[in-house]
Amino acid sequence: MKARLLGGAAASVASSIAMMAIASIAHAQAPATPAPAPKPSQPAVCNNCHKPAANAVSGYLDNVAFKSQSIQLDLAGSKEIVRFDPKALKVVDAGDPKKVDALREIKKGHEARIEYVMKDGEKWATAIAFKGPIKTPPEKLVNFEQVAKLVAQGDKGNYTLIDSRPLLRFQEGTIPTAINLPYPSWDKFVQLLPKDKNRLTVFFCQGVTCMMSPMSMRKAEALGYTNLKVYREGVPEWQTKDYLVTSPQFVKAAYVDKGIPAVFIDARSELNATAGHVIGAVNVPPSAFKNVVKSLPDPKFKAPFIVYDARGGDEAIAVARALIKAGQVNVQVMNGGLIGWQAAGFGIEAGVPAAKTVAYVPKPRPGSIPVDDFRKLATSTPANVLILDVRNQDEANAGMIKGAMLVPDEELAARIKDVPKDKQIVTHCATGVRAEMAYHKLKEAGYNAAFLNADIEIAKDGTFKMTPRY
Repeated sequence: MKARLLGGAAASVASSIAMMAIASIAHAQAPATPAPAPKPSQPAVCNNCHKPAANAVSGYLDNVAFKSQSIQLDLAGSKEIVRFDPKALKVVDAGDPKKVDALREIKKGHEARIEYVMKDGEKWATAIAFKGPIKTPPEKLVNFEQVAKLVAQGDKGNYTLIDSRPLLRFQEGTIPTAINLPYPSWDKFVQLLPKDKNRLTVFFCQGVTCMMSPMSMRKAEALGYTNLKVYREGVPEWQTKDYLVTSPQFVKAAYVDKGIPAVFIDARSELNATAGHVIGAVNVPPSAFKNVVKSLPDPKFKAPFIVYDARGGDEAIAVARALIKAGQVNVQVMNGGLIGWQAAGFGIEAGVPAAKTVAYVPKPRPGSIPVDDFRKLATSTPANVLILDVRNQDEANAGMIKGAMLVPDEELAARIKDVPKDKQIVTHCATGVRAEMAYHKLKEAGYNAAFLNADIEIAKDGTFKMTPRY
């Protein structure tokens, strides 16, 4: 009996072992969970000219926070945050060494490359270099005045003007008479080059640091073209001096479909605008422009203005140039006008346009929370929400929002486990810069997070005042 029991136990153990082995084999044979895609180290468009390098990240300068010693780069689809030591960081601007304080003056959007080392799980910058003007032989360059003279000839002029930027940029507005031959898709669209290889052909792109137009010129030279020029300053300079052009289809693709705010200006008479206009448009005939000047947005916002008349003619051009003279730098005349808009099947509305003045609110930065929503949460914080103060201790000593948790941004990576993952985390700092950096760190770690993009002053008793930022 005892032998039987022992034998039964042995059989049971053997059976269990067999089942474990089968389960182990099944687990091994099961398809593995795909690993997350590696985070890019530079914008995709940069891959056309530059190969990604180890321990380096490239993008567009987005923010610098000296208090948390952090730099945020925009990689056109993702953000990269790199710490820095002001005493050790090397800064180079267009080949010239600069002091670290130069980071305070360099404009957002400037192309930058950061070399870094890893330390305690964070990237620490050893050097940051800002791109300088692309070198092009002087005899190959043309300036604004020369390009303007060509454009004045219209489509019948003996020249070809080529926008070398990707289609997405072209859709956001281009220089009049230009065609789009994107450098990243050169081989696909090379047939757009003029058949006459001696014809004057001018390339342009996104400014003096953009390589796409000089590289396009070199490719055309290799094909035997002999009369090639580059308008190096490109769209950034042109749009400060004259209007860009677009089409109804491009307006819809670049702005309407993406939910990007734009100001539609109907430059026709009040009578014609009342008969039908683009939904939400402001009626501003050339003679009435002076009535809306005070309501124009701050030029720093670079608000997109889409100006149209019946077909994209003199009325629209007159208003567009008045807007530029008033300081606006993203003004586009919609070719085809309202007739083209309707022909494309896009909606209009009749009646006197409701908007009497220009109103523009920039699209909120991804992840930001409206000021009014933050005020409600901070005044009466729900149990499932945590206000995370990412300022420094000395700032917090002057006053904190009641119930907020203090984790300075520069400590967040090391202390992220202190932040509860079962709550929505809403970060704030003093200006929104560090709050956004903290938001990206939390989001990357799998948190449900948002941030306040505003200047905020907090009194000792926890009361606060806010001014939105854009």
